[in-house]
Amino acid sequence: MGFFNFGLQVLVVVFISYCSFVSFVVYGNNIRSNVIPSTLDGPFEPRTVPFDVSLRGNAVDLPDADPRVRRRVKGFQPEQISLSLSATYDSVWISWITGEFQMTNHNKNITPLDPKSVASVVRYGKLRNPLNHEAKGYSLVYSQLYPFDGLQNYTSGIIHHARLTGLKPDKLYYYRCGDPSIGALSDVYSFKTMPVSSPKNYPKRIAIMGDLGLTYNTSTTISHVISNKPQLALLVGDVTYANLYLTNGTGCDCYSCSFPNSPVHETYQPRWDYWGRFMQPLVSKVPLMVVEGNHEIEKQVGNQTFVAYSSRFAFPAKESGSSSTFYYSFNAGGIHFVMLGAYIAYHKSSDQYRWLERDLANVDRFVTPWLVAVWHPPWYSSYNAHYREAECMMAAMEELLYSYAVDIVFNGHVHAYERSNRVYNYTLDPCGPVHIVVGDGGNREKMAVGHADEPGNCPDPATTPDQHIGGFCALNFTTGPAAGQFCWDRQPDYSAFRESSFGHGILEVKNQTWALWTWHRNQDSRSTVGDQIYIVRQPDKCPVRYKQTERWFASI
Repeated sequence: MGFFNFGLQVLVVVFISYCSFVSFVVYGNNIRSNVIPSTLDGPFEPRTVPFDVSLRGNAVDLPDADPRVRRRVKGFQPEQISLSLSATYDSVWISWITGEFQMTNHNKNITPLDPKSVASVVRYGKLRNPLNHEAKGYSLVYSQLYPFDGLQNYTSGIIHHARLTGLKPDKLYYYRCGDPSIGALSDVYSFKTMPVSSPKNYPKRIAIMGDLGLTYNTSTTISHVISNKPQLALLVGDVTYANLYLTNGTGCDCYSCSFPNSPVHETYQPRWDYWGRFMQPLVSKVPLMVVEGNHEIEKQVGNQTFVAYSSRFAFPAKESGSSSTFYYSFNAGGIHFVMLGAYIAYHKSSDQYRWLERDLANVDRFVTPWLVAVWHPPWYSSYNAHYREAECMMAAMEELLYSYAVDIVFNGHVHAYERSNRVYNYTLDPCGPVHIVVGDGGNREKMAVGHADEPGNCPDPATTPDQHIGGFCALNFTTGPAAGQFCWDRQPDYSAFRESSFGHGILEVKNQTWALWTWHRNQDSRSTVGDQIYIVRQPDKCPVRYKQTERWFASI
């Protein structure tokens, strides 16, 4: 492309194939610095931003006394109010908690609150007053139990979930939740529904977060997310980090380091309640879609796992044909999201894999052109933390996702930021998805700063499998620049950009082929753009199995 020196600001509009275009601003001689690259310009030379030691790389949890995590309601007034989407635009879930949690020594019985004692009602409508529609939901109570001397058992307040149906697309709705029969209703909140699924309709901004926890860095991340005004938020696993605490409330940065003699991996479940209160200003207005991470395992009596995760959030599992809270799908305008579980069976004969095959086969790419996959541990990360940990999941599922031309993959788990070139099977591939790791939400386990390609940082292959993910599948590379080795000796070709900093991402889909991805880093408590790129689909170049109805062309 030719560039010209203009003394005045000039708006340049570049037309792209598939009838798409992107505009950018030119300022005098600084024209190149203002152009946002696209994946059409790739693959890119790998780039690493050196770690800035002045950043707040060590995160400190918010204390119990912080007013943002304290209970501010009385009796059975609703708190921890949150939204989540159903599978399509015409339905959402409202969740909340009434009553107080209880904790006691393991040898003393707790009488749980009776879920039937408080109704689950949402009043809603397009006007703040009157709220002329009503939905009734269901409620439950869960416990986290440890049969060991000295440990505390926990029983939650009453958790409510109610599904609103018959909603109109792209409309503002007001709502109150609670039990009107006892005068226990929340304040009035509002949310906006997703646009109808179409190649012309998309949420304006989607926030992507991972590995949040509840630290002062988390508070910066969430403050920046709110300032970006998203219409939807995704949390790619590792929610509260309640399992970095003993049941007596003593916390740490590394559980196995601090409590090596613990008879069981304990958790301090009130951190879930603190997190729900802290997040309410965002998630009572913006739907939050969550997928499980390793910190949600929380094993307890009877080998039960993921009880808090599965109880506290509402998931569109049934609506999307799934039988599990660990994997499900939903539409947000012209985007189809598949949320996958790395901590449940994913092999080709598993329920999850068969569900994924059915779900992908039913996606009409001329109705929802964009296909985005989300799960917790990354397949493509060059940090030595969790390096090649999810290789068995990758071996089972990557070919299937590639065959359906997944556009973007979002992961967490590694506490840093990294964006890949388009890649498949460790090979640069213009039809492979862009993998983005955003495990940098701010949790207290510290930031990942070491890279597996640096001298002395390549992990022992025997240490890489995660006992919760699957067997041993990560072997030495057999082809490419790293053939015969377990790690590259330089930043891998698939790694386009990496930086160790807390932050979050914003996805703005512009049309059926162009989407703007922006990563905002929490530099010195300021939201700074650390990485920005247009991700461009090429449906005419990359074959895909999909249902065809009628042909649409990108336009704005």
